Amino acid sequence: MNPSLDRRRFAIANGACIGAWLLGTENEADAEQRSLVEKRLVRLGINALARAPEMNYFADGHRGAAMISAHLMCVDNGLDDAAAARIVELFDLNWAPTKLCQPFPENDPVPDAVEQVGKALAQGGGVLREVGHDAIFAMHAIKAFRMMPETATPERVEGICNLIKAFKPWRDVKPDDDVDPPPFVDSVAASRFILQEAGDAIDRFVGYGQGFAGHMLTFGQSLVELAAMGDVEWAESCRTAFRKYVTVTRRGPQPGDRKIKDHAFSKLRPKDAQYWKNRGDKTLGIGHVFKYPYGYYDLLARADDPELARQLDTKAYHLF
Repeated sequence: MNPSLDRRRFAIANGACIGAWLLGTENEADAEQRSLVEKRLVRLGINALARAPEMNYFADGHRGAAMISAHLMCVDNGLDDAAAARIVELFDLNWAPTKLCQPFPENDPVPDAVEQVGKALAQGGGVLREVGHDAIFAMHAIKAFRMMPETATPERVEGICNLIKAFKPWRDVKPDDDVDPPPFVDSVAASRFILQEAGDAIDRFVGYGQGFAGHMLTFGQSLVELAAMGDVEWAESCRTAFRKYVTVTRRGPQPGDRKIKDHAFSKLRPKDAQYWKNRGDKTLGIGHVFKYPYGYYDLLARADDPELARQLDTKAYHLF
């Protein structure tokens, strides 16, 4: 893991503690800081992931992962108070009050919660399952359980494992021989590979929406993140599935694929407060608006390639 990310988390936590708890102020910025320090969005997200298989496993699972992604995006990238406060507000206006995010019964945490989730993922056996969401959601759950061990209660762990197992095979083609990503533990090389594939996918799928490019980011980043946390075996268990996904995206749009209007050009990006202010209160969809930029910025930080970052920024508006 990039040590600078941990330093940013530490800085936000301590700044918020001083500003909000010791001084007792009640303005919007302090409320947002308390939300980040207390990892409120992470807790809401893990509740949603665990409850998703009882509801709409696909859409509601997205919403859970989006809340965890949003917290990490705010903290890792040091988003300013205005941007972070608006993001928290969007969740409060949409998902936080719903059944999906309601608390689970208090219980002792399961000591092997992370292992249970990792094993459930590895049981996929290299099958490409619904754009790799089994890996994406497993990574978010593992990350959340490590950030907040007290949330790894039996009910949540069971729900997460059921969610991972719910995903069905999708375009499970034989991977092309020339699709050979670097080891996911090599975060620099792997991140550069994923970002390059995502950039190429943006170009291929103009006029067809950017789900393929966006999920290249989120699927690939989940495997890099797993490896960075030390879960190399679980990340590599998804190598064949990821190779299949790269193969599918390299083939471009297929007959019958739905055409989708492209985003209008914009210089605003998700790190900008104005980007979030411009979004309407009911424009969250199922959460890609948070998951795509989290994966994008995390991979850019790991790749450490200014020229690649410049090239991607010229067309990133298609994603955001």
